[in-house]
Amino acid sequence: MLSGCLKKLNKTLAGVIIFVAAYACPAYSQNQLQADELSTINVFERISPSVVFIKNASLEWDWFSTNLYEIPQGAGSGFIWDNQGHIVTNFHVIYQADKIEVFLPDQQSYEAEIVGLSPDDDLAVLKIKAPQALLKSIPLGSSKDLKVGQKAICIGNPFGLDYSLSTGVISALGRSMRSIGGRKIQDVIQTDAAINPGNSGGPLLDSSGNLIGVTTMIYSPSGAYAGVGFAIPVNTVKRVVPQLIKYGKVKKAGLGLLLVPNRIRERLGIKGAMILAIQKGGSAQKAGLLPTRRDLSGDIIYGDVITFIDDIEIKDAEDVINLFEGKNIGDKVNIKFMRKEKEYGTTAVLQELRD
Repeated sequence: MLSGCLKKLNKTLAGVIIFVAAYACPAYSQNQLQADELSTINVFERISPSVVFIKNASLEWDWFSTNLYEIPQGAGSGFIWDNQGHIVTNFHVIYQADKIEVFLPDQQSYEAEIVGLSPDDDLAVLKIKAPQALLKSIPLGSSKDLKVGQKAICIGNPFGLDYSLSTGVISALGRSMRSIGGRKIQDVIQTDAAINPGNSGGPLLDSSGNLIGVTTMIYSPSGAYAGVGFAIPVNTVKRVVPQLIKYGKVKKAGLGLLLVPNRIRERLGIKGAMILAIQKGGSAQKAGLLPTRRDLSGDIIYGDVITFIDDIEIKDAEDVINLFEGKNIGDKVNIKFMRKEKEYGTTAVLQELRD
């Protein structure tokens, strides 16, 4: 009898233990999100209303029916710059477009006008007439203090799939790439966040949702995503976009000179940037620099060869162009140059370059 009572007590205690354990340790729910996931979700919900979908089309004339037809040319992404309706995207997204449509998150479309273009920076500014309540801009970050390995978030419209998010890290900094205009864009950001056709012109964000770049292209032998994407740094965007809005173009600083093409300079075995011609009354002439010219007997006298600007070594003509990208009209620069195998120095004030 005692043995039977003990068995009943043990069963009762076991049941209590199982009940208490089940109550104290509830089953894990797959709906529980980690802090990093919640942060990414928050960024997407805050920033995606500022991302737009862009379609461009060309207009072609039918000679037989005399009708105009819209021919789709492509699509891309962009983002709202301010509550005045300015939209930032890549230059190549709207290149050669006769008609541009911008779609906001509510799927309402607006015909856009081009405000300014900078092919050398692969940036463009559009403008739409939309209610200000829908025009929410993205907070601007800085690309100066970015670190390889920090999180990168991309929002865009790959393959026309609107409002897609991809995440990754900053894979490298200080890259350079050729713009559609042939010029090098410096300090480009490399990321492994998935970037595909249609993402171009969209924002690249940090983990706080601040703009750190504008996605512009991928490197891929097949044309599809291969883990190597590039973005124009936000510091370039902050320099270029206000000028595009104000002037329709980027006002560039320079010395008012023409440099000998690199292939010819290399053939001559000269290191530096050789001056071919200078603008009369321009900064280079005022600084005492001399161009390539002929003497009375018709022999060629090679122009001065710029070797350093502000203690930065100049190896070729492109180094001069790239250095002036970060300069302003009116800035003073110290120049070292070679003339007949002797080194000289001078100071020049940068002028606005004319088209």
